[in-house]
Amino acid sequence: MTKFQESCVLTQGMADRLGKEIPDSVSYDPERQAVAYRSAVLLCNSCGHHEDCKTLQSENDTLDQAPSYCRNAWG
Repeated sequence: MTKFQESCVLTQGMADRLGKEIPDSVSYDPERQAVAYRSAVLLCNSCGHHEDCKTLQSENDTLDQAPSYCRNAWG
């Protein structure tokens, strides 16, 4: 798996654990949804905490908030 593919999985996994749907956080406009998802994945891809994030996600089915190192704003 490439780092970009891993970032896609981690981004979706974090959103799922936080009870967020990435497209819903923007609008119902498909182009804006695609841009929002791409931006979230690229932020994740530039993060140096993939191993921490994988461990966190493997140990938690749900989260109340994203970890402090997460570059995505899930508010």
